[in-house]
Amino acid sequence: MSKKIVVLGAGTGGTIVSNNLRRHLPDDWEITVIDRDDKHIYQPGLLFVPFGIQKVGTLTRSRKKYILDGVNFVIDEIIGVDTEKREVRTRSHTFSYDFLVIATGCRVLPEETEGMEEAWGESAFTFYYPDAAEALRKKLDAFEGGTLVMDIADVPFKCPVAPIEFVFLADWYLKKKGVRHKSQIELVTPLQGAFTKPKASAVLTESAREKNISIRTGFQLNMVNGPEKYIESVQGEKLSYDLLVVVPTTFGDQVISDSGIDDGIGYVPTHHNTLQALKHERVYVIGDATNVPTSKAGSVAHYEADVVVFNIMAEIHGVKPEEIFDGHSTCFIVYSRGTSSLIDFNYKIEPLPGKYPMPHLGPFSLLRETKMNWRGKLGFEWLYWNVLLAGRHLGAPPTLVMAGKEIG
Repeated sequence: MSKKIVVLGAGTGGTIVSNNLRRHLPDDWEITVIDRDDKHIYQPGLLFVPFGIQKVGTLTRSRKKYILDGVNFVIDEIIGVDTEKREVRTRSHTFSYDFLVIATGCRVLPEETEGMEEAWGESAFTFYYPDAAEALRKKLDAFEGGTLVMDIADVPFKCPVAPIEFVFLADWYLKKKGVRHKSQIELVTPLQGAFTKPKASAVLTESAREKNISIRTGFQLNMVNGPEKYIESVQGEKLSYDLLVVVPTTFGDQVISDSGIDDGIGYVPTHHNTLQALKHERVYVIGDATNVPTSKAGSVAHYEADVVVFNIMAEIHGVKPEEIFDGHSTCFIVYSRGTSSLIDFNYKIEPLPGKYPMPHLGPFSLLRETKMNWRGKLGFEWLYWNVLLAGRHLGAPPTLVMAGKEIG
């Protein structure tokens, strides 16, 4: 056996898995991770850029710097995956594999919505990649009041709490600027609430009400009219705006579709608990590339990485992969510069109140807005670069822990 593992993508999931596998496997296993560039972006920080809390330049670092010695890092464009031949083609090479980990992430596509490209950078903006976040910072800096609409074009999308965080931060920012009294802030979503889980949604909706932020649910975006500054739903409902901030339609990577291994929108059909690709042997999927019904967020990729590594090691030793992953996700939800909430949940268990990570001690509070949670949010960036990407364990299991949570 040639003993080769190929990882597609050196983002959060791909980097953690590559480093973890290198630690676990002897030197006769060759591990290759492929990405199109050497720019690793700390994506949670992008939300802060429009409000001047973070600078784009500090969020991007070399991918190679965070990949362990002994892992072959290749900068090239992946152009095809053949799961029958167990081969990955790039522009320059063909890589054979014994195990494949797909960590190709997802991308935003403004062009999928009629009229959005024409409005892009004029009256329609996003914060989901660095240049866009910086353009929105300049626009918000010049904003002197009016109707600010935060619209989610479609599901699924990256980081389900980011839009609600954006409107909360917009409330704080416009107060700081002294123009909140002449501004309306509206969150417009195709979901039936502020969040996917009802209990957390109720808490977030109440917080939005207290901040005088309106939430319009069940709005399926159909088109953007930039010249007249309104959006229209599939049902024909029109909403006017002065500034539109949008989460565009989000698909998986094009190469997944081109290779015929996607679900129709670029994501790989994935077993919800083992994280194996459903139709392909010795292929695992992690992070935003999966179609599992949990958040497309960095914490999820971190929890999934433990499961992917465990199950690859199991297969190498001739043992059947285990159904470990439970959809675990942990997210800070920023309320203002200085306060944040925290949620911890999985496929079946909704976010509940309580303390995290230590039962009854915390120091973080679940489903409550606190200053300590804000410190946790800020501190997480250091943890991300220095501990998590390296694949080091914090002692936390990849599955949800119920201890410390208040049920009832």
